[in-house]
This record gives sequence, structure tokens and C-alpha cells, in this order.
Amino acid sequence: MTTLRPLFAIAASTLALTYAGAASAQAAPADTQDAVAPEAPEDQGDIVVTGTRTAGRSRLDSTSPVDVLSAATLQRQGTTELGASLAAVVPSIDFPRSSAVDGTDSIRPATLRGLSPDQTLVLINGVRAHTSALLNTNGSVGRGSAAVDLNTIPSVALDRIEVLRDGAAAQYGSDAIAGVVNLRLREARSGGGATVTYGQYITDVDTARGSRNEHDGETVTASGWQGIALGQDGFLTLSGEYLNRNPTSRGDFDPRKTPIRVRSRFGDPDVEQYSFYANAGAPVGDNGWELYGFGGYQHRDSTSAATPRVVGGNPVNASADALASLYPDGFTPLINVKSEDWTVASGLRGELSGWKVDLNLSYGRNQLTINTLNSGNATYGTNSQRNFYAGKLTYDQIVGGIDVSREQPLGEGTINIAWGAEYRREGFKIGAGEPTSWNRAPNADPALGSGAQGFPGFLPSNRVNVHRDNVSGYLDIEAKPNDKLTLGVAVRGESYSDFGETATGKLSARYEFAPWIAVRGTASTGFRAPSLQQQYFTSTASVLTSGAIVETGLFPSVSPVGIALGGKPLRAEKARNLSAGIVLKAGGFDLSVDAYHIKIRDQIALSENLGGPVVAALLAANPETNNVTAGRFFLNGIRSTTKGIDVVAHYRTKTDTIGIFDLTVAGNVNDIKVTRAPAPATITATVNGTPTSVVLPIFSRQRIISFEQGTPRTKLVGTIDWSLGDLGVTGRASYYGDVTQPSSNGFAEDDIHTGRHTIFDLEARYQVIRNVNLAVGANNLFDTYPDYVKVLSSRGTQLNSTGLVGFPYYSPFGFNGRYLYARVGVTW
Repeated sequence: MTTLRPLFAIAASTLALTYAGAASAQAAPADTQDAVAPEAPEDQGDIVVTGTRTAGRSRLDSTSPVDVLSAATLQRQGTTELGASLAAVVPSIDFPRSSAVDGTDSIRPATLRGLSPDQTLVLINGVRAHTSALLNTNGSVGRGSAAVDLNTIPSVALDRIEVLRDGAAAQYGSDAIAGVVNLRLREARSGGGATVTYGQYITDVDTARGSRNEHDGETVTASGWQGIALGQDGFLTLSGEYLNRNPTSRGDFDPRKTPIRVRSRFGDPDVEQYSFYANAGAPVGDNGWELYGFGGYQHRDSTSAATPRVVGGNPVNASADALASLYPDGFTPLINVKSEDWTVASGLRGELSGWKVDLNLSYGRNQLTINTLNSGNATYGTNSQRNFYAGKLTYDQIVGGIDVSREQPLGEGTINIAWGAEYRREGFKIGAGEPTSWNRAPNADPALGSGAQGFPGFLPSNRVNVHRDNVSGYLDIEAKPNDKLTLGVAVRGESYSDFGETATGKLSARYEFAPWIAVRGTASTGFRAPSLQQQYFTSTASVLTSGAIVETGLFPSVSPVGIALGGKPLRAEKARNLSAGIVLKAGGFDLSVDAYHIKIRDQIALSENLGGPVVAALLAANPETNNVTAGRFFLNGIRSTTKGIDVVAHYRTKTDTIGIFDLTVAGNVNDIKVTRAPAPATITATVNGTPTSVVLPIFSRQRIISFEQGTPRTKLVGTIDWSLGDLGVTGRASYYGDVTQPSSNGFAEDDIHTGRHTIFDLEARYQVIRNVNLAVGANNLFDTYPDYVKVLSSRGTQLNSTGLVGFPYYSPFGFNGRYLYARVGVTW
């Protein structure tokens, strides 16, 4: 109960402030925001399309909690990354900035309500977005998930974002266990704008072994949009963005070799990317039908760093010593990921015999080309090449659907009947890397492993080319029999070609006791189909385990090796979601409090890295394992319970003399418990001619702690937005509760904690002339860091013997320190 007191205190204080100020201030209309300080155009209102298929429903009148974020809110930050922008203003969303976890450094997943990133459905203009081809396989938050890469959509292309914080699988299908993020693109027939932003980190870095000053992460972002008229009533809106970001480095001093210095590059990757989006709509004839479509493309070139290999260090790194002729002082392998992301959709909507009909078809594709740079294949020694082509990952998706709805009278009120069907086809491919990226030289020392250091290439035996399809249908009814009561029911059935059928349902209700107070609640079931990546991904990776690099293979759960390790066919995750809330509104003030309870069974996760003599013997007996000594696979069998409270208080007032004030205080208290974990596996193999069995845990304390404490239990965000004439200021304070990065040895004393911290952001804006504005600001104004990683734990265990990491990469607000920026914008 203690953790709830700050939320209730904030809500009570805001309510008191509202009624104290209402007597002397002119209240402005309720704005489009729920969890942020807004400044959206008044004609945008607070109408939402996510979570309801009834036209004209406002966010405060909806049966489920919905946050609405305007384009202005997304812009008024130092970052242009969509994932980071969302996390800064929505307490229930987190966007950890992991490092030294291979491809996840470049393609970071976001979480909603602390659940897995792939348990949140992402829509673009109401159409299902495609996931990334990347599977997060290392020790980051979201380990084992393949999620939508939010950063493929440039913020400049967006008009607003709606975040539905409620289970909605019955309405939208698989993945919507935690909720739905709907990205609504800008629609404009005229006008335009351009923005250039420059920023960098200027920070003092205090790690366990020393302090230093850093000026890095220089970032330049240029973006623009243009509205074009199509005919008399149509529109075409074009948007583009270019970003160039230099890497950051926040590792500790490396004690393995003198002179002691920072040898790692633990931080943000080096990124260059450009993105384009188009959104269009135009009438077809004079009968009210409209042809619409949108499309986008992004190219991202991102380079992150792996663990540094030190020549002549203590302890000895055999691979670094073998490549000393190429790298006399050692080397840090770089992992380069080139992402090509395509999205295209089109549709036709109109009215037929009194029914609104929407026919749509979309295609999405993400391809990742991976190169290992500044590296070497230690088994070739002096003859090794330095750069390697490591292979490709490709995911694509085709979605076709029809949505039909009709609103008609029901007694004193109305009823909206909606139904529809959807077909979806998914594909996933793995392409092998060049031979030297994964093989070994003849007669080489086994201790040198195989392939390129840092990220070995995909083997020919890793090649995958798989597809599946599914067909679904839904019925969604929302009735408002009078002006006080709203009732909803939705059912959905899905049939997958690879694991069968599933059905989900949702009940919702809202009752308004008076114009200023209402209660709402939902009960639903949900599901998430195992992704193709989870079912078929196979690879070899260098995994840092207890301070040592272990060549680890990931095998499909139904492959011969996967079955021998304990694998079984994957099943869909199932969920039950309950929520109840209250909504208060008076003048320019509104307050919503929503509690939720989510139970998930058959949850999918990546197993432990199973090793030891028995596992090594088992893997050695399979020639396709490429001499790896540890293995892992995906499994079902986890049950968890998530419960929490979301509170959002918002007040907007306009004064005659001191300007417009927009105040928002929002918070999330979240508690996750793993109530059941898979039993240990019995593994049998022949060791030195003798059949030997061993019992190994496949889901250990480390994974349980990641589930339960890998995201903050408490997050509070308070925002003040003030404007007077040509001047505006936005201030934000974000409080993050402690996050635990679990130890790999099972001892709680060796866990790494981020600590409790509050981050302050500040931006000032000035309208120089009518169409030109300037802004300067600071993210993390007071240069706050998570608690640094100590050298020794309380029980004497070495937590950071190599100096690779300076701070826990589970930190929900990153570990880069103060970021200063300036922005100039032009509109026409």
C-alpha cells in the first residue's frame, strides 16, 4: 500500500489545485491528452478510434483507458526516437536503452505495463504493423521477443498516437494482451514544416573505478512534411526524416591490463538513417466512397559494440592473443545492422445499404543485414580477415481485411454493430553468412571457438524459409441504451495453419452517475500466437556468462537438438484481463484512476543457456551445432500475474495576464509475479563412453527476476506546459522506481540495482517571427545516472571484473547522462 500513497497524494493535490484555481481562471476545453501535456489543435478534440468502433467516442467516455499524445508533445523533447518519446510521457511504457546485447542495441523494444514487448499490438492508421525480423536473444529486457520496431516510423509523420491500456485481443487479434498502440498519420491538404535539431551529451561519468567527463552522442535530425491537395477534397501528406547519431561510451575502466583505461564502448550505437512516409485519401465518385493508402520506407545503418578482447590481459583471452598480429593491443568487435523496412497499405471505404464498409490490404517487410566488423576468426590467426558478412534476417507480412459497422437507434440511445474478417500471411527467413564468419581453420585449437569474434555468422544449417497463415473473424457490439450507460461485447475466432484455433472475448461497461463522475470496467480473454522467429530461429552466439564468453547455440524447440534438451511444440499464450476505473472531470480538470489484473499462462520464453559436460557431449554428437558447448530453446509453461494502477490527472487553465498553463501528473504502479515456472529438464548423453544424465533448470531465478523486476514497479511523470504569447516552456519530472538486473549465478546479493531516481527535462521555445520558432532544452538536466555497477557484491563476488559495463543496462531511463539540444523550426 505504501507505493500507492504518492499516486493518491498527487491526485488529491491536483484536485485541490483545480478547484482553488477555477474561481479565478478561465478553464479551457479538455485537451486531447491523457498522459501528457498537450497542445493539439482544438478541432482535433479528444475523439479516439482505438478500443471502440463507435464513431465520436471521446477518450474520457471510452470504456477502457486511452492515452492520446499529440504531435506537439512528441516534438517537445530532445529525442526524435518514437520509442523514447513515448516512454518519456506515458508512465506505463518503458523503453530501456540496452547495450552489448548484439542486434537489440540497434532495434530496441518497448514494454507496456511491464509485459513482454511482443504482448503489445501496434497499429498504423488502425492497420496491424509488422514486427521486426530481429529476435531478442541476449540478456536485455524483452529477452525472447520479436516486437514491432517503433523507431521505423518518424515522429514527423504522425498526427497523434493513441495508447489503449487494456487487453484487446478480441477486438484486434493476437499480441494485444497488454494493450494497443495506434499510430495515426498526419493528414493535410496544404501547409508544411521543417525542423532541424542538434544535440549532444555533456556529462560527468562516475563509475566504480573512476570518473571522467564525456562529450559524445552528437545527433543531427532534419525532418519535414508537406500537405498536397488531391482534387477538391483529397489529400496527400509527405513526410521525411534524416538522423545521424554518433555513439556514446559509458563503460568502466578495464583493469585487465595496464595502463588501466576504458576499453569498451558500452552505450548507444552509431546510427545513420533516413525515413519517408506518405499518407493519402481521396473521394471516389460522388457516392461518399473514399480510396485511401499510406506507405513508408526506412533505411537504418547502425553499429554497436561487443565485448572488448584484450591481448596479454589477466585473465588471458586466447582469441585476442591469436589475433595479436592484427590487433596488438586487442580489439572491440563491432556489430553492424543494416535495416530495410517497408510498409504499404491501401483501402476503400464507404457506405453500402446503411453499413459502413472498409476493405483494406497491407504489406510490411523488415530485412536485417548483419556484418561483424573490426573482428577476426581466431582460428585463422594472422591470415584472418577483419570484416565478415554474417547473414540476413527477413520477416514479411500480408494482411487483408474487411470491417463493417452500423449504428442504429436502440430505445432512447443507440447500438453500434461491427463485424469483420481478416487474412494474414507471415514469412520468416534466415540467410547464411560467408563461411569464414562461422567456420574454423583445419586443425585449429578448440579453445579458439569458431567464426567471427563478437557475432559469428549464421551457418548453412541455420537457413530458414517458413511461412504460415491465419484467418480470423470478429463481432463487436457497443450499445448506449441511454446517456448514462455504455455496454460492449466483442468475440473473435482465429485459425492458424501451424498450431490450430483459438477464441477470445471481451465485456466492457461504463456508467455515468453525473456529468462529472463515471465508472468503467472490462473483462476479457486474450492470446498471443508464438512468432515464427520463436518457432524457427536458430543461431550461434557469443554469450557472456558469469564473466566468460560461451559459444551458445539456439535451436528450434522441435529440432532434434531442441527435443533432446527438453523442447516441445510451442503453444499460444493465453491471458485473462480485468480492469476497473473511475473518471472525474470538471471544467479544465480531469482525473482517471484505473486498476488492472492480468493473468497469463503458457507464456513463451527463452530457456537458460544449458551447459556442462553432458550438454557439451550431446551437442558434439550433432555435426550441425558447429562445436558450440551450450544450448537453449524456446518453451511454454510460465504463468504470471500482473496487477497495478494507472492514475492520470490533467488540468488546463487560461489566464488573462500570465498565459496558459497545462499541468499533467500521471503514474503507474505495477507488480508482476511469476506463479509457475517450467520444471527442470533431464538431459542424457554419452560422456567418455558412459551414458550420463543430468538435471538442469531451464527457467532459473535470473529469468524470474527479469520478469518480475526488470521494469520499474513505480513510475511517476509530472509535466508543466506554459505559454504566453511567443514564449513557451515545458518542464517534466519523471520518477523511476528501482529496477533489478539479476545476477547470472542465482545469488540475490549479486543482483545489480538501478536505484530510485528522478529525471528532470526542460525546454524553452520562442516564436521569432510568424513562421520561425527556436527551442533549447535539456533532457536529464541534472545529469542523473542509475547506480553504477560495483566492483564487488556484498558477498565478495566480482560484478564487473572486465570494466565492460559501467551501469545496469536494465535502466529504464538509460545511462547516458545530460543531453543538451537546440531546435529550429519553420512552417508554411
